[in-house]
Amino acid sequence: MKEFDYTIIGGGCAGLSLAYELEVHKKLENKTLAIVEPRLEYKKDKTWSFWKVVPHNFDDCVKKNWENFSINIPNNTKYLECKNYPYQSIDSGLFYNKINNKLKENKNINFFKDVKEINLENSFIFNSVSSLKTDDNNFWQHFCGVEIETKKNFFDEEIINLMDFDCEQKNSVHFFYTLPYSKNKALIETTWLSKMSDSSEKNYDNQMKDYIENHLNLKDYNITYKEEGAIPLFYPSNYTEKNKMNIGTAGGMTRLSTGYTFLNIQEHSRYIRKNIENINKMRIFEINKKYQFLDRIFLRVIKKHPEKMPKIFYNMFGASTNAVIKFLSNKSNFLEDLSIILKMPKWIFIKALFK
Repeated sequence: MKEFDYTIIGGGCAGLSLAYELEVHKKLENKTLAIVEPRLEYKKDKTWSFWKVVPHNFDDCVKKNWENFSINIPNNTKYLECKNYPYQSIDSGLFYNKINNKLKENKNINFFKDVKEINLENSFIFNSVSSLKTDDNNFWQHFCGVEIETKKNFFDEEIINLMDFDCEQKNSVHFFYTLPYSKNKALIETTWLSKMSDSSEKNYDNQMKDYIENHLNLKDYNITYKEEGAIPLFYPSNYTEKNKMNIGTAGGMTRLSTGYTFLNIQEHSRYIRKNIENINKMRIFEINKKYQFLDRIFLRVIKKHPEKMPKIFYNMFGASTNAVIKFLSNKSNFLEDLSIILKMPKWIFIKALFK
């Protein structure tokens, strides 16, 4: 079996982002890389959305930018601007094509379906496959999204409905969001923050149909694409092993309070690329411990008081919009953190702090 200098296990977002970062910065001219990915073909299967708080390599894969968004609870709506940090949506199909076309140019890079096909003994391994020890207490962000097309113009393509809360739910947090790509095309998603213990939460098709037809009052439309997924809102088992580094969700790159992962993956990839020559001596790259601490408290409140979360999220955006975006994207300073904390209901967060 052939040996490689580096091996990436998992050729999804994290694995391909790292391979691309190493390749475009010429770190693989004299090194070999194996990428282990079992899928038979790459095609659009996900949509990654986030506020652009830092540069990344994939502006040409962005389906649309938005500078306006809304947060909705029954009888109240906040309309907000995000011109400094536009909200972006990346098409995974464009992302896969861009990266794979680039990687094909380098004969030092090879794809394999199974890790058993290569010799790992002398390879440094970047692993993006999570080892999840789940239990009944773990929270997930699980979702289903559909892209729809209408025959007549229906959407305001300049504003996204980022959170439209279903306040009838008492045991979970449930909201919808709408990303309008044009006046007659949009991605609409149903999203849950829950333990995934109630099977009715996964009745996505009925949820989407009811929301589109009875809430948006849209009757004449076609579904052109569908995606489903579940993001763990807990850190995976992360054992330190010689010549191995976890990346992506497996490496703790998911922000637990939001599920945002894409930009954290890009920053981790840059960090690895800059330090690749001393890979065995690198300190672990992680989301700032400040956010890890605050997220633990936030998740305790979600688990204890899910019915209060729509109002909490709504009030959070009463602070400076830039401050909230930076906070949710791991880029806020102390004063910005404080401005958001002051918008929270004090007593339930204090109790969660000392739980």
